[in-house]
Amino acid sequence: MTWHCGTFEFDERMPIIMGILNVTPDSFSDGGCYESLESAVEHARGMIDAGAHIIDVGGESTRPGSETVSEEEEIARTAGVVRALAAEGICVSIDTRHAAVAKAALDAGASIVNDVSGFRDPAMVEVAASCDAGLVVMHMKGEPATMQDDPVYDDVVAEVRDYLREQAAMLESAGVARERICIDPGPGFGKTPSQTMEIVRNFHEFARLGYPVMCAVSRKSFIGWAYHIDDPAERDIASAAEALLACELGATVVRAHNVEVTAGGLRDLRPLVVLSLGSNVALVGNPGEEQEAKIAQLNQAISQICSLPDSQIVDVSSFYASEPAYYEDQDEFVNAVVLMRCGVPPAELLKYLHAIENSLGRVRTIENGPRTCDLDIVDYQMYEVENEVLTLPHPRALERDFVVRPLAELRPHFVFADGSSIDDAHPEYGAATRIER
Repeated sequence: MTWHCGTFEFDERMPIIMGILNVTPDSFSDGGCYESLESAVEHARGMIDAGAHIIDVGGESTRPGSETVSEEEEIARTAGVVRALAAEGICVSIDTRHAAVAKAALDAGASIVNDVSGFRDPAMVEVAASCDAGLVVMHMKGEPATMQDDPVYDDVVAEVRDYLREQAAMLESAGVARERICIDPGPGFGKTPSQTMEIVRNFHEFARLGYPVMCAVSRKSFIGWAYHIDDPAERDIASAAEALLACELGATVVRAHNVEVTAGGLRDLRPLVVLSLGSNVALVGNPGEEQEAKIAQLNQAISQICSLPDSQIVDVSSFYASEPAYYEDQDEFVNAVVLMRCGVPPAELLKYLHAIENSLGRVRTIENGPRTCDLDIVDYQMYEVENEVLTLPHPRALERDFVVRPLAELRPHFVFADGSSIDDAHPEYGAATRIER
């Protein structure tokens, strides 16, 4: 996918770094450091040189317990900085929850509106609908001054996910293009450290919504809690480690104080791999339980995939029953899609997958014929391959309903390594139906 932010476009298949520029006297880790125009612009240039793609300018601290700043004061702090950076061709984001401040920043050349209140204000929605800027929709329980007063959730991941889905849909209904919207689960905003940790360990749930997902964990208190680091300025290495994990799970935009350390940590990001799993021969199970037996075999394959070197499964789709494709005189299949991060090269990964198939009794006698387990590499990000052993992306992926449906469940609007998109799929084979369990 591409995140559209005014005249800027960002490819989400690689991390997009947003450098934090607080022109405030009271931000939690760098308040008072960049209050003058000269120091702010100089710091922004340094972040761009270190690898930032966007500079996020904030004129109001939203740390827990912070006091509200007047819109006039917030504009006075930010507008000149935004104008100076935009004049240098930098993509500038305005970090604000006030419509008047957002409008002033857009007029000064900002290309993104980052709203910590999640566009709850109708006036902010009007600003969003009247421009072509990128938008960051964040979840925050309550207001900055009160958000940490005993936040309670029944299921923090589900509630935050559903809120972000609803707010993004509201913006689309107001005329905002989907491609402009980024979502931010709001780590630390109206969440205890343990609730925040649960959020950041489940970024794949937010990636399932089909929008760019922001990871905004830099120097936050939950990192101090988890890593036992009291001084926010000493949390940069841990913040980069958390950002890397979030990107492996599906985050695409990383908001960071220390861009150099963050960019260095993100170099360890492994490519995303899409695997398609299928089974239509049940080796075990009683009559009438064949479908469950096939599911059990796929679960065995998933367990073995978990043991592959330099690899980590990040998400697994539901199971789908599908009609046989190509060779039709056989039993129905059970299929699923697995997303994994992998440092094993494609050809070597294929050998591992064949070994798993063989361990589960795979027989190769008829092309596209019956099998206990079939493991296909559908896509391996950054790799386009065509040889007698392997072709990537898989040349038949978009014509197979049993691939398209489960992949769309995990990554709506997924873009393959060759630039083709799941949105362009026209499945002709293997009609699939989700299995409710």
